[in-house]
Amino acid sequence: MTYEQFLASIQPEGDLPPSLSPELESLWHAKAGHWHAAHEIAQDIPSKTGSRIHGLLHAIEGDFGNSAYWYHRAEAPSIRGQDIDQEWETLVRSLLKS
Repeated sequence: MTYEQFLASIQPEGDLPPSLSPELESLWHAKAGHWHAAHEIAQDIPSKTGSRIHGLLHAIEGDFGNSAYWYHRAEAPSIRGQDIDQEWETLVRSLLKS
């Protein structure tokens, strides 16, 4: 799946594309406006990428203190509000390549 196809699949009332990794499922839900679903998935991903996604979700909700904690666990620099869309895109593009 390309980034453009992934992005086009995201609809608030749409269906999740089949065969996505938990990381991409969480990011899909985040962009579709399903924060709680995205968070439920992210908190069960034990990797650094999972922690980074978890941090992104807390940034989306405006909880930058909690976000910074998760970015620290991911060993990645924390983000601020203006970086949310870029971080989401960076994560999706990197996950689609792997």
